Amino acid sequence: MTKEELLSKLKIIITPYVQNQEGLKNLTENTDFIKDLEINSANLVDVVLDVEDEFDIEIDNEAMEKMLTVKASIEVIENKLAVK
Repeated sequence: MTKEELLSKLKIIITPYVQNQEGLKNLTENTDFIKDLEINSANLVDVVLDVEDEFDIEIDNEAMEKMLTVKASIEVIENKLAVK
């Protein structure tokens, strides 16, 4: 799966939780979920659960704590898919 495909799936997953629609329109690898998209921490847990379901992976607490930006999330997903 390419980075573009991962980014596309991730965007679909995070869309229901985004409070700042302008930030979503300008989504890049450097987008921060909390600062740029105004996703609250409770919803970040929902994002992680949705990512686990979508990609059929398990994300541990250490990896979850890293998933604060689009780039970090893609890296976590890629690493989990690689060892699957």
